[in-house]
Amino acid sequence: MASTRRLAAILAADVAGYSRLMGADEEGTLAELKTIRRELSDPKVKEHRGRIVKTTGDGLLIEFASVVDAVRCAVEVQRAVAERNADVPPDRRIELRMGINLGDIIRDGRDIYGDGVNVAARLEALAEPGGICVSRVVRDQVRDKLAFAFEDMGEKQVKNIARPIRVHRIVFGDGASVSAHATGTSAKTPLELPDKPSIAVLPFQNLSGDPEQEYFVDGIVEEVTTAIARLPWLFVIARNSSFAYKGKSPDLRQVGRELGVRYVLEGSVRKAGNRVRITGQLIDTTTGAHIWADRFDGALDDIFELQDRVASSVVGAIEPKLRQSEIERVARKPTESLDAYDLHLRALAHFHKYNEEAIRRAIALSKQALMIDPSYPPAAAMIGWCSMYQKAAGWGPLSESEVAEAVRLAGQAIETGKEDPDTLWMGGQTISYLTGDHAAAAGAIDRALILNPNSAHAWMARGYISYYQNHPGLGTEAFERAMRLSPLDPLNYFCSSGLALTHIAAGQYEEAMEWADQSLRELPRYVPSVRIKVILCAHLGRMEEAHHWLERLLDIQPGLTIGRYKAMFTPILAPEILALYVDALRKAGVPEE
Repeated sequence: MASTRRLAAILAADVAGYSRLMGADEEGTLAELKTIRRELSDPKVKEHRGRIVKTTGDGLLIEFASVVDAVRCAVEVQRAVAERNADVPPDRRIELRMGINLGDIIRDGRDIYGDGVNVAARLEALAEPGGICVSRVVRDQVRDKLAFAFEDMGEKQVKNIARPIRVHRIVFGDGASVSAHATGTSAKTPLELPDKPSIAVLPFQNLSGDPEQEYFVDGIVEEVTTAIARLPWLFVIARNSSFAYKGKSPDLRQVGRELGVRYVLEGSVRKAGNRVRITGQLIDTTTGAHIWADRFDGALDDIFELQDRVASSVVGAIEPKLRQSEIERVARKPTESLDAYDLHLRALAHFHKYNEEAIRRAIALSKQALMIDPSYPPAAAMIGWCSMYQKAAGWGPLSESEVAEAVRLAGQAIETGKEDPDTLWMGGQTISYLTGDHAAAAGAIDRALILNPNSAHAWMARGYISYYQNHPGLGTEAFERAMRLSPLDPLNYFCSSGLALTHIAAGQYEEAMEWADQSLRELPRYVPSVRIKVILCAHLGRMEEAHHWLERLLDIQPGLTIGRYKAMFTPILAPEILALYVDALRKAGVPEE
């Protein structure tokens, strides 16, 4: 049969908490689900002229010629299921989530495909148990024809759909959801999200079958919660509220509404002999999207050391993922609705592009943020840090007034952001690089590490300060710790370059070459690492390679001379390190003036 294309209303449904229900009573769940389909949903679909396209274990896909019929059918089925659940214990209730979209579909035999179907499935995933979410086109088609109200849930970015979807939830006149209205109860009013990223660490599941391990599992959660709470840019729900969900398998979107958080961290612990495996996953409660997942293995010889290690690893891993998720969220916001925090995130996104124009744009956005909030420390620190990068890359040169302004803002950031680790390390590294005051910089960065010992970026900054102070061993340890805390960090090219420098300072040139190469694999146009390649090749007598890398360096940093290089780095580097670099650059063919 040939494929045909047409417009249709698509209803997607699934069972909320299906895995939990099957785990508790597989036969009973299947029997109840068959009864609901036979007695409730199938007759309603037929009554409203729908066609059941296919069923899965917990899902249902239905096609309607009329969007009005689709919405009526969904509401009546949800009412009937809610009434049936009135006498069923809460942990045994089968509740459906539904999504409805009106869109273009392709029919191939009995099955249907296309974006119209995909959007319906994503809407279903956004619905609460017993609820119905619809697209804007569905709301527009039926709102004057049916006696239902719609709550605007805003635009949602969902998996595998390029554009954001405008989502609406079907409600009744009193604001209750479909299921709540049918059972005579009122829906709990969702808490508003805080003005900064918010997260709850839920109790981890004990999969060991050993009740005596509960204290260890709870200890992991406490350690992780405490470690995350050290991040001042996050709003972290207290342990007592999160532990209200212990022993339950809640719908995470509902958790997000009840606790007023955008993100949830959940996990499990499994013990076998003297070994333990801990898994964790970070989920966006507004979309259900998985942002991060990982596992950690260890021995139970020292439980408290293992708890500390897991907490440190989890925080180090999820912090950059949270940042990236927030940057992507803000990128979708209208320009006119941006505040200082949003502008800072946009500046951070431009910084990570690492090119001259993007860095200038990051500075401009940070200045906009300071116009809104003149005391906003992250924006002040960002301006200084971008100026440091401009100098390091030779994008400029910076005027004396520009350097003075960057140093002033870095100092202001350190003074007003004393409790913000990110502001402290960023401001400290700026002062170190632009003024050579490594002692003052070390004080700010060490305070950042006291506030958040799991900050990969603060350890990265500490590595550079140690290198500038000619303590290459300490610098190597700091860089390695940074990369261990955040192995997939977008700034790891910065750490790899730093490790190349500390190995040069320690006289380990082959190891330094390996780290320089890794940095350039991560960011091929990173100017400091290209300079390192020139220096190392010349120092090792590999002159043909040195000339090749010098051509590349002069292409991205034209006008480099020995005089300019010495002027740039004399205030920063130890004299013996600077002399080694100058000698190698001279051998490679860098002109004197």
